[in-house]
Amino acid sequence: MSTKMAVTPEGIMQLGLGFWGSKTLLSAIELGLFTELATVPLNAEQLTARLKLHSRSARDFFDALVALGMLDREGDFYLNTADTDMFLVRGKLSYLGGILEMANERLYPFWGSLSEGLRTGLPQNEIRTGGAGLFDAVYGDPERLRLFLGGMTGLSMGASLAIANKFPWQDYKTVVDVGGAQGGLLVQVCLAHPHLAGINFDLPVVGPIFEQYVAASGLSDRLRFLPGDFFADPLPSAEVITMGHILHDWDLEQKLTLLDKAYRALPENGALIVFEALIDDERRQNAFGLLMSLNMLIETPGGFDYTGKDCSQWMRETGFRETRVEHLIGPDSMVVGIK
Repeated sequence: MSTKMAVTPEGIMQLGLGFWGSKTLLSAIELGLFTELATVPLNAEQLTARLKLHSRSARDFFDALVALGMLDREGDFYLNTADTDMFLVRGKLSYLGGILEMANERLYPFWGSLSEGLRTGLPQNEIRTGGAGLFDAVYGDPERLRLFLGGMTGLSMGASLAIANKFPWQDYKTVVDVGGAQGGLLVQVCLAHPHLAGINFDLPVVGPIFEQYVAASGLSDRLRFLPGDFFADPLPSAEVITMGHILHDWDLEQKLTLLDKAYRALPENGALIVFEALIDDERRQNAFGLLMSLNMLIETPGGFDYTGKDCSQWMRETGFRETRVEHLIGPDSMVVGIK
């Protein structure tokens, strides 16, 4: 005897009102709640005073974060979870709140115009009102840039560790990370493989932030910064070239341009690694990758995310003789092309 699953609106309501929980977390980061709890648990009254909140809804705010799994509570005292202590306490190298601070400040209001973006195909960020776009807004503000680059390092840490472990680095000696930001990937790869030396090729303003991060990791003798613009300048040559969270920012013609520039900069048998939240080939499962592509609609004139099959085809068209797609961690996968 077959039993039918009950039809319920629960999933619809949770998703439809999901922004309630999201904004609660983003406000907690903005207010510095997790940083306040980094050293000692606090009760509701103490935490309310530390954060300068009104008493009306403060307890509901804290208890909502408990129910959402972002805080623990022991008796009357609130404390961070293992995850929020690791990733949402300002000042830690593992802090990824920078990118969430950016999401709170910029993306949260911009996503309110998603319907218009879907109708027009146009960005819905500062460009919409005649202002600077994503990269001008981020790279033009030193403190915002530092938070963004640190956030990208934290966000990509799992993928960086996976690439350090899964790619056959023993067969290569040099690596260039194109648009390598703070240097998270290069640091993890070179910590795991002492024979490697690498270059971060990025805009000049990134240089001091990269050098500080590399020095803190003890790798200044093996990693260096080379300033440049990856559209205006040729890419530096190395046995391996990496592009993480780069291609999805650009339209198809620009994607192909970058792949071609990487191909030209590689020696025979050199490897290109492209990694980000690749959409699954059937476009049914990796919701994060698909939502990231919608975020590219919000933020860029022509950017979009893509499948591993798409990227492999583009690499083959560019001249790469061999390609493979390999899952890394969570929503992230890499496409490897061999020249």
